[in-house]
Amino acid sequence: MDICKNILIFVLILSFLTFSLYGCAANQPASSVKPYIPDEEITFFIASDIHYLDQSLTDGKEAFQSFIWSGDAKHLDYIDNILDAFTSNIEKEKPDILIICGDLTNNGEKASHQTLAKKLKRIQEMGTSVYIIPGNHDISNPWARCFESTGQYPVETICDKGFREIYGEFGYNEAISRDEHTLSYLAAPSENLWLLMLDSNQYKNNMESNCPNADGTINPKTIPWIKKCLKMADKKNAQIIAVMHHSLLNHNDLKNQNCTIANKEDVLKLFRKYNVQLTFTGHIHVQHIATCEKGKYPIYDIATSCLAVYPQKYGILKYSSTQGFHYRTAQVDLERWARENGIPDEEIKRFREYSKSFFSEAALRRAHNLLRNLSDYSGEEKQLMAETLATLDVEYFQGTLNIDDFKNTPGYRLLEKANPCILKRYQAAGYKNINNLELSVPIIR
Repeated sequence: MDICKNILIFVLILSFLTFSLYGCAANQPASSVKPYIPDEEITFFIASDIHYLDQSLTDGKEAFQSFIWSGDAKHLDYIDNILDAFTSNIEKEKPDILIICGDLTNNGEKASHQTLAKKLKRIQEMGTSVYIIPGNHDISNPWARCFESTGQYPVETICDKGFREIYGEFGYNEAISRDEHTLSYLAAPSENLWLLMLDSNQYKNNMESNCPNADGTINPKTIPWIKKCLKMADKKNAQIIAVMHHSLLNHNDLKNQNCTIANKEDVLKLFRKYNVQLTFTGHIHVQHIATCEKGKYPIYDIATSCLAVYPQKYGILKYSSTQGFHYRTAQVDLERWARENGIPDEEIKRFREYSKSFFSEAALRRAHNLLRNLSDYSGEEKQLMAETLATLDVEYFQGTLNIDDFKNTPGYRLLEKANPCILKRYQAAGYKNINNLELSVPIIR
């Protein structure tokens, strides 16, 4: 009897110590907590901007096709195939963790969220832990639509509470701390490497304004909570990786409005103090690494491009407790997936070529719109300029732009004289100190 009593006391003490390790832990059932991933080596996949549209919301006809062709080259008609091929990549590579940096759905349709959650559950059942945050498209979005024949029709969206319920098992239920004011949370997938998942969206007034707010900020009431999380991690000697939808740093001189969080200096101040070096973001659909050299250690904002858009890239982060972090990009291989699964669709069989062509056509349309008011150039000259801009866009969005490769082309020389602002974002994004597809960060001792 005494032995049983002693065992019971020991179990109670152990339970208390486990809870005390994370003083601000949310009350969650034990079944929602995933086992620790060993700290020695951890592999992350990072994806962003899936923009998933449930196929029950479209008949594929005129309204849907018009929506696709008037947009920014998102493959909503192939999004299930892209996700299935990506899931196949995960099944083969077996990463420990998948992070998704927001904009999970096209425009926050409840049906899209529900179906995507089922797909993410399958990934988690394969042994990869999934952690997600919302994007500006995902919550209380008055633009949630279905597409039938020639019309678009409103469908049900979700609020922040609904988001947490649908995606509870992808970070929220196991969070060791949750912010009271937003959908931000702190997770500890391993003992010494934690994830600070930050909700940078402003969706409270979307329905009243009948327009989703694209601006990013960290709620001022969330800043003290972030500080508590960073203090807790520091006390436990755990390193933090931060994740948010909007940019932490400016990635482009002409594209910072609505993209970089409004109060970035408040967040950067905390990150510098507690040596948070890596932040993963999405939103801008560009593969790009921005850096801030102020402080003892550099801070990197790694923007992952849109999974639904050419070239369907995602990030791979390898962590070693002795070597630190190494980041690179990879491309979803739909062509291999199609071969392995006997998919007859000819466009999927050559998807890389098809997707690039689709993106280039959209970029060419944008370029012609940009140049349409220039009156001092012939149609042939405008075509040269538009083709150059479209090619620059392809390289820019996939993170491989080297502006020097274009400077001697006829289209580029015409653009230089036409309007310097047209080229400014590309000139600023060309290779400087960082290769946008690869990065190594040593461990901080």
